[in-house]
Amino acid sequence: MKNTNLKSLMDDMIELGLNHVKGVLWNLSPAELITEAIKKDEGVLTDTGALMCRTGKFTGRSPKDRYIVKDAITKDKVWWGDINVSFDEAKFDALYKKMIASLGDKILYVRDAYAGADPKHQLKVRVIDTQAWHNLFCYNMFIQPQNDDLTDFHPEFTVFAVPEFYADPEVDGTRQKNFAIVNFTKKVILVGGTGYTGETKKGIFSVLNFLLPDKDHVLSMHCSANIGKEKGDTAVFFGLSGTGKTTLSADPNRLLIGDDEHGWTNDGIFNFEGGCYAKTIDLTQEKEPEIWDAIRFGAILENTKFFPGTNTVDYSDCSITENTRVSYPLKNVKNAVFPSIGGIPENIFFLTCDASGVLPPISKLTVGQAMYHFISGFTAKVAGTEAGVTEPVSVFSACFGAPFMPLHPTKYAELLGEKIKAHDVNIWLINTGWSGGVYGVGQRIKLKYTRAMISAVLDGKLKNVNYSKHPIFGLAIPDTVADVPNEILNPRNTWVDKVAYDRQAERLASQFVANFEKFEEYANMEIMSGAPVVENSILI
Repeated sequence: MKNTNLKSLMDDMIELGLNHVKGVLWNLSPAELITEAIKKDEGVLTDTGALMCRTGKFTGRSPKDRYIVKDAITKDKVWWGDINVSFDEAKFDALYKKMIASLGDKILYVRDAYAGADPKHQLKVRVIDTQAWHNLFCYNMFIQPQNDDLTDFHPEFTVFAVPEFYADPEVDGTRQKNFAIVNFTKKVILVGGTGYTGETKKGIFSVLNFLLPDKDHVLSMHCSANIGKEKGDTAVFFGLSGTGKTTLSADPNRLLIGDDEHGWTNDGIFNFEGGCYAKTIDLTQEKEPEIWDAIRFGAILENTKFFPGTNTVDYSDCSITENTRVSYPLKNVKNAVFPSIGGIPENIFFLTCDASGVLPPISKLTVGQAMYHFISGFTAKVAGTEAGVTEPVSVFSACFGAPFMPLHPTKYAELLGEKIKAHDVNIWLINTGWSGGVYGVGQRIKLKYTRAMISAVLDGKLKNVNYSKHPIFGLAIPDTVADVPNEILNPRNTWVDKVAYDRQAERLASQFVANFEKFEEYANMEIMSGAPVVENSILI
């Protein structure tokens, strides 16, 4: 226990109904938590000193089992539907009592921390875990208070993470035995029936996404961000899984603010987190040196396996899941900036992996297009990424993070538009997917070209070049980019069959329009001005 007020802490525990538990361990250090985890057979050490653990049945989030309690605070504010599923107040109260009662024979690991590097917008968080390695994850992923701050720490939100507690769907009102439920009135999150640590992290992210836009006019963002070492300019990277958000923000010439969750205030960008939670499938030192070097004592590897007879991790082994991950504190990143705060962004990149080969590798967006593409959140899944996927499948996730956005997507988009206009920010769409044809016919755009395009933007080299307009999507395509072949900049030119390209572009545009129908009721004219022009209605 580090410099804590024992009476205050115990009063809080009694108020939560936890005066009957076997024991409480407060704010243990990483070394103490690792010792606990090994003693309890929760994990083993790798040859780099990292702790390797299994998450159990669930190796990723379960978005269909995420709920928000529908009450006076949320009923008219949350965008209810398939993503934000409502949960009954009385059912929550009953489930809470059952979970608390189940903890009587447990030793609890409790961590007090902040979400948010900017002191003006921090959320005080208390996480109560039944597993030591889960509490180590919270040490890595949240921001640790100074010892003096812990003497009178009163949480604004409390998370209970109890993987061994299962709901009874018929009685408790859940879909399955696992669940993650946010209650904004009681300021409590319940996570049960799953050992996947990301549920805790994303639960708090959802809370911030609900509170910050109205409370402080802060745009909450699912993105990475970095700062130029010489110019001190801030850049932001939005993108869904597989688009290169972590890879492209990890630049040896720039300082990392964070890789996943940020807020945009009137003063600049700040990281919500204190660490990184990166995928490790097929990780190599050559491809991802920053991540590779961060996997040392204090880091947690999830669902990886060793080479037989060793304690060396085989990152190519996906026998448990392809979603193998590592959690580590930002202090493990040699070029991270502290505190994790940057200025107003000069450039924002929307990353997409377009498997249809239609979108340009780089294009500049108007404010209306930025809001439209932000709400759309487009990328694609390709064959082999999921069972049953045999050809490219378009994926749309509003605000590049729909499962974590409780408010209507237009709320976040309008706030984005306000900030773009107020600070004259440049918005770029980067396609890290295919060129010259669809997936299986064309070729993946080379990473070195993508890096060159982003570098050209950050170095100001695209300010005075000529641009041409895409006939369907209306995107501004630069005619030339340093160190990139001109012929790949206009995607139509890379296709042998130009008519086939036109049909594919119409097909993708139709998918955008069909996806956006559910947002049109709340979208203003400026947002709708960013939509592609579909002249021929074709099968999507």
